[in-house]
Amino acid sequence: MRICLLCYRANPYCGGQGIYLKYVAEELARQGHEVHAVVGPPWPLPMRNVTVHRIPNREYFIRKGLDIIDRPDPFGIFSPLDLYEYMSTRLYSFSEINAFSIRAFLYIREILEKVRFDVIHDNQCLGYGFLLMKSFGIPLIATIHHPLFIDLENVIERGASFYSKAKAVMFYPLQMQKIVSKRLDHIITVSEDSKKMNSHYFGLPLERQTVAYNGLDRTIFRPLRGVKKKKGKILFVGNVEDGKKGFAYAARALPLVKKEMTLTVVDGGAPHHQKTDILLKNLGIGDRVEFTGKITEADLVRHYNEAELVLVPSTYEGFGFPAAEAMSCGTPVIASDGGALPEVVGDAGVVVPARDHIALADAINIIIGDRRRLSAMAEGGIERVKRNFTWERAVRRMVEVYEKFV
Repeated sequence: MRICLLCYRANPYCGGQGIYLKYVAEELARQGHEVHAVVGPPWPLPMRNVTVHRIPNREYFIRKGLDIIDRPDPFGIFSPLDLYEYMSTRLYSFSEINAFSIRAFLYIREILEKVRFDVIHDNQCLGYGFLLMKSFGIPLIATIHHPLFIDLENVIERGASFYSKAKAVMFYPLQMQKIVSKRLDHIITVSEDSKKMNSHYFGLPLERQTVAYNGLDRTIFRPLRGVKKKKGKILFVGNVEDGKKGFAYAARALPLVKKEMTLTVVDGGAPHHQKTDILLKNLGIGDRVEFTGKITEADLVRHYNEAELVLVPSTYEGFGFPAAEAMSCGTPVIASDGGALPEVVGDAGVVVPARDHIALADAINIIIGDRRRLSAMAEGGIERVKRNFTWERAVRRMVEVYEKFV
């Protein structure tokens, strides 16, 4: 088949959608399909046997002051889509995804004279432009990792003021995604829990959704020869400023751990705002928490291999890559029951109630000295990833969906 993948931010280092695009696109190509990726900035890394079509924007969401003026085209801001994007971002709306969908519609309409696609597959953009694409007569599929309603609820819960909560409501395009998702041909989602959440928040019938679990590249996430466990090292991977990731619960559990343990945090270089610093100071554990900042993928794998335990105490995950990555590296995982994490961890790890730092600490205390159990968890995690979480398996499931509509 000739497949068009859409991704509004395509670089793997700017979010999970870029990682998903890279592995799905390359695996589709490996399985013999012709793959075109229509993408927005930041641009993707090179993808083997994938034709990339770049749709630029002026990135008004991140540009401030006079930086919004492009010297080669100073009046470009007055073009309809650019003006819409500029004005809406100043009202705290994340309009980038809707603008991308309209630009993608215009671009695909133009190239359809030369390239006819069998399927168009969107990666959780769900902008109004996809309703326009229905005029192409091409099956429209979308992946929804989890509904943005969950992100909004988390931000509102943590918001310190009415103003910050109001900004969050303006930011998330909830109604747009709800309207668009119900009018596409089919939805692919990444866990049974996400499937239920899509039904609850978007009103999507369960029979119009198919679960295709995410995969992992086991040539990257694997046990490393010669890398030994560092005694007392616990690892947390995730943005500490994203309340869904549950860093506060990992921090609060640390003083309750009986053995002398340290917590290493891989957060991609996210700024440590005042809340995090105050939390660590109040708990008196600043000297037991290490922030790595932004690191390479190779260093991330090394940290997984060095850790005795990986904590994934998220309040919600549509899938939970850190849990699967740790398991693939042969490192035992303690995860919360937030969202799809029990589906990912299964019987290969320990699952505790979300938002419960006491239960998290108790689980650490129980298993950290049990070498036989830790070894069994490590072996079980590797086998579970091999069996359930490969990109080959995920993409074959997607192709089965495509074939129903072609």
